[in-house]
Amino acid sequence: MPGTPRDLAERMAARSRRRASDDGYVRETFKQPRDNARKTARAFLQRFPKQAYMSEVERWRELPDGDIEFTMRRLRTAD
Repeated sequence: MPGTPRDLAERMAARSRRRASDDGYVRETFKQPRDNARKTARAFLQRFPKQAYMSEVERWRELPDGDIEFTMRRLRTAD
């Protein structure tokens, strides 16, 4: 058992990073103004279609300055 809550959090974060790196997906994270973020996401989905690459916006959030931070993910290769 970990000694403190921080130890537990660090152990869980390390496990999560390990699992994410081994799942076969490539992730790209962007931070852009809203309009540019939409254009970037559309371009990504056109370049890597969902049917072939299982592409999607994995997560996104609006930052206090109004920018959007988002992560796109896709499979490494298509069949």
